[in-house]
Amino acid sequence: MPLLSSTRMLQQARSGKYAVAAFNVHTLEMLQGVTEAAIETQSPLIIQSTVGTVKHLGPEYIVAAATVAANQTGLPIALHLDHCTDFNLIVRCIRAGYTSVMMDASMHPFEENVRRTAKVMEVAEAAGVNVEAELGKVGGVEDDIIVDELDALLADPDECVKFMDLTGVHTLAPAIGTAHGIYKGTPNIDFARIASIAERVAAPLVLHGGSGIPAEQVKLAVSLGMAKMNIATELRIAFSDEIKAVFANKPNENDPRTYMVPAKQAVKQLAMDKMQLCGCVGKAIDMR
Repeated sequence: MPLLSSTRMLQQARSGKYAVAAFNVHTLEMLQGVTEAAIETQSPLIIQSTVGTVKHLGPEYIVAAATVAANQTGLPIALHLDHCTDFNLIVRCIRAGYTSVMMDASMHPFEENVRRTAKVMEVAEAAGVNVEAELGKVGGVEDDIIVDELDALLADPDECVKFMDLTGVHTLAPAIGTAHGIYKGTPNIDFARIASIAERVAAPLVLHGGSGIPAEQVKLAVSLGMAKMNIATELRIAFSDEIKAVFANKPNENDPRTYMVPAKQAVKQLAMDKMQLCGCVGKAIDMR
């Protein structure tokens, strides 16, 4: 099966009241780990890369690896460019074979966010590519995008409706109190705001800052309309901790296969746990 646009995948998730887990990967082993998790759980999968990872590896290499995963597994897999502010890089990724892109213009005034998102929509729709956009500001750090907690503004439900009408964007990531990175305390998620936006917006909603949100809060957010949950920091920590553990026991180890295997296994286990939490286990069969 080729890489798929995530549009239909997420529409099915929204109507089925579950979410598709989306994982930011930075190495081949991380990509393999989340793919193996999808195989074992028979879950749909969204593989994501940040702008930094695209610049580090090159979009063509990432597309090639994700394409192998989709073809070999036969699972519904999408490849998403996360939090991109650069129109030219978005176009390059679409040409390389990405099936989903995010134009993050949330740091700009509403009208400019609309203009930039609509410009990406013109290119993406012609290629059958999903487009995600953000309203409000999700706190924390994502590559070189930094939003101070005091500056994190929540999305306005009425603005969400207007934004969707003006852009026709396929998926929307409204700021509802989550943050990128690991939370210092319990996340202060505005569930009433999620419900209000979901009542007005039919498109799938995206939960950013999914690392470390308590399970009961994730389940509630999904039940209210969140159809995609992004996981990044937790995955990096699980991967890195296993590598550190190998070197703690074997400081002179110099074979990458020795420390990459347990790191990949840690990614796989965490991914399986998140797929279970999102409720997407077994849903791949409905999308073939």
